[in-house]
Amino acid sequence: MTKPLKLLSIAAMASTMLATAPLSAQAGGVLRLDEVAVGELDPAIASDYADSILMFNVYDTLVLPAQGAPGHVPHLAESWEGDGTSYTFKLRDDVKFVSGNAMTAEDVVFSLDRMKAMGKGLSYLFANVEKAEAVDASTVTFTLTKPYAPFVASLLRLPIVDKQTVMANLGEGEGEMKDWGAAYLTSTSAGTGAYRIVSHNPQEETVMEKNPDYFLGVPAPAPDTARLRYGLEAATVRTLIAQGEHDIASQWLPPEVIKALAANGAQVLTESGTGAFYVKMNTTKPPLDDVNCRMAFAKAFDYGAAIKMIAVTDTVSQGAASTGAIPVGMFGANPADQVLTRDLEAAKLHLAECKYKPEDFTLEISWIAEVPVEERFALLMQANYAELGVKSEIKKLPWALFAEQVSKPENTPHLSQLFVNAVTGDPDTLLYGMYHSSAAGTWQSPEYLNDAEVDKQLEAGRTAATPEGREEAYAALNARLMEIAPTIYGYDRQSVFAASARVKVPALSDPSKAFGLDGMGFTFRLMEVAD
Repeated sequence: MTKPLKLLSIAAMASTMLATAPLSAQAGGVLRLDEVAVGELDPAIASDYADSILMFNVYDTLVLPAQGAPGHVPHLAESWEGDGTSYTFKLRDDVKFVSGNAMTAEDVVFSLDRMKAMGKGLSYLFANVEKAEAVDASTVTFTLTKPYAPFVASLLRLPIVDKQTVMANLGEGEGEMKDWGAAYLTSTSAGTGAYRIVSHNPQEETVMEKNPDYFLGVPAPAPDTARLRYGLEAATVRTLIAQGEHDIASQWLPPEVIKALAANGAQVLTESGTGAFYVKMNTTKPPLDDVNCRMAFAKAFDYGAAIKMIAVTDTVSQGAASTGAIPVGMFGANPADQVLTRDLEAAKLHLAECKYKPEDFTLEISWIAEVPVEERFALLMQANYAELGVKSEIKKLPWALFAEQVSKPENTPHLSQLFVNAVTGDPDTLLYGMYHSSAAGTWQSPEYLNDAEVDKQLEAGRTAATPEGREEAYAALNARLMEIAPTIYGYDRQSVFAASARVKVPALSDPSKAFGLDGMGFTFRLMEVAD
């Protein structure tokens, strides 16, 4: 944990070294930012936050989230219509890939076929899509095997790739399509995006520059170059910001560091989350295979202390009190005033009903090495559970090792801390990948939950024909998850970023410009950077 003396030192540097000049309308300069995870550039493999920043800048999709409002607006598509199982999109005719090739319906079909064939990343979003067909050069039709309510939202995660370029760069592999160009797209892009790749090292840094031929144009004040670095230590990032050598820190800086930088000139940017902080319980490993033990640990968790630990300023926090399994504002969520609170007496009663006795087990509480705030939650849980007479040990795991371990239930820790978001902004992409029995063993689903009622309501949420039907399904899902307690619902999250004064990011500072999709606030063409 950071020592107060060091914080004062950082604050002093911030006071004297942060840029304070107003932004000019001149051409943008270099934007410098970071993320904790490695950056995956191939759109068929990408899945996490760092990947999303890359995707939203070097590729485009048929639709975009509306800014400051629910719903979706045309992007590569001019318009669309659908009846639940068939959707037809009319494409723009003025879009070119960075190669210079014109984008057509064939590229859209190829992009879907490639993602489904590779079966990685977010390909599960398109499991219900039977086929895509090019009606003509500017018209594409998707046929679904059954109604799927979030289909249009899922297209936010179908970046369109240049078929001609990929076909010319197939690597080693079996069959006609060999590797589907995976080796090529791991190091460069074949998109239509506002930025193009200059260089990409997924362990260190991706450098991007403006695409002069972007179909919407890129405003002059937008950054000319963006440098996205990976895996920087929190201490390094806060020092760079204080010295005016970094522009936007990742959301994983400890809250008191953001507060210290903000007090001395840094901006505080926010992105309202479509996700939450979850403590996942491995339901296959004793004592967590007993629902009473799980309920005991959920009741004993100090939700109030957790919220205090993530406060950045008196008015800005990295989260809000949780009301249950589904974040407030989504289908099925409990009202905002029904917040979860600690109930130690109830926890003791549940533990007494558990078939395992505290003296017979030791809980393994893990935290992700790249997210230092998680160590604090691990220590909080250790203290909370000691009050129940439960022993625990804390284990620090790098992200890559954690993702590998949770692929097998016997290697998965008792308690795993995760920040999970709806990757399309729709609750289906938050909840299905965590709780459906088919998802067990992925990084999102270390609970290994297998519950028929949960599966039933998740499927109902996907297929309900009306918003009212979806609300009913997710409310039932929420109630069931609270009843069987596979997870401790820590808080609904909000991403908070410290930034230098030389950048202007309306999508992260003006609610009327905000997107309802995590990561899209980092659309570089909508930013301004002082030269």
